[in-house]
Amino acid sequence: MRRARWLAEWRNSDLKPVFYHCVSRVVDRRFVLGAVEKEKFRALMRVYERFSGCRVTSYCLMDNHFHLLLEVPRMKDGGLSDTELLKRLSAIYHEAFVAGVAQELAEARQQVADGVADASVVARVHARFTYRMHDLGEFMKGLLQRYTHWHNRTHARTGRLWEDRFKSVIVEDGVAARTMAAYIDLNPVRAGIVKEPADYRWSSYGEAVGGGTKSHGMTARAGLVRAWGAHQGMAADAGLWAKEVSKFYRKLLLGHALEKTMEHRGQDGVVAKKTTRKGISNKEAEATLEQDGELPFSKMPRCRIRYFTDGAVIGSRGFVDEAFAESRNRFGPKRVSGARKMRGAASSASTILWSLRDLKKGIGK
Repeated sequence: MRRARWLAEWRNSDLKPVFYHCVSRVVDRRFVLGAVEKEKFRALMRVYERFSGCRVTSYCLMDNHFHLLLEVPRMKDGGLSDTELLKRLSAIYHEAFVAGVAQELAEARQQVADGVADASVVARVHARFTYRMHDLGEFMKGLLQRYTHWHNRTHARTGRLWEDRFKSVIVEDGVAARTMAAYIDLNPVRAGIVKEPADYRWSSYGEAVGGGTKSHGMTARAGLVRAWGAHQGMAADAGLWAKEVSKFYRKLLLGHALEKTMEHRGQDGVVAKKTTRKGISNKEAEATLEQDGELPFSKMPRCRIRYFTDGAVIGSRGFVDEAFAESRNRFGPKRVSGARKMRGAASSASTILWSLRDLKKGIGK
């Protein structure tokens, strides 16, 4: 019997933002997500954002798995207006279907006005769709099912595409969300696919930097702004990317590596700029850990950190202890506190970030 998924206890309140790091892998970890598949997945991801009211603040699509840092805001008081509902529906349903719902709502409203029905008739129309909105499980279910249908149809296959259930970890806003966003965007760097995270087009940072001024690039920038500054009240505003976030986020991605740009003038008088960077490589990180050394916190996102996928809750000590207290019934009577220190490649974060799960094997290096 599967245990219930870890969900933020405050998800239906305005107490704090709710972020989840979500990961899902292809069955048998087969490498089936090529360029065309990733483009389709990303397009569907954006469609489900518009429908659900959830927000992808950081993401990376790899050849056999993906990572999302998903913010799940609560439904606003009073729910959606009819206009808002129809706009949401138009993201995933065809025009004729939406027109049919619009007609049904108009008739229900008229019944209320005529006194032959109460407001519950309108509420029932809304409820048929809104239960799938502002919900982690429904967002992932809709996205993965719709992508699977497309993938199987396109590749003439049948059956399951994704392994088991997707993994999810609750992430505190602030340092934890910033670090997790960088960890996600650095996936292709850790895998040796690119040296520069901006060069990978199927990630939030690659899209934010290379997506131009059109909607896709702006959506990615807005998401990263929110991941970076939600704890400071920053809205998902792409306009804040260049002003407030991009420079600092890049420093986080580079692990505070030394970056220097020099100009060289050729014999033809043309000035060329060359940027050099001195940071820490994966081999250097592994060697440091094998010698029982500790990586600087700023270098940590460049290493594989199992806590970020299996830790259940990641954040400050108080944040993790609060989550533990709200879910005390999940644990045995001998456990008196929730927060657990991170070890291995994450040991440098042991006084900054904490995990709810105490992982002892395969914690990353």
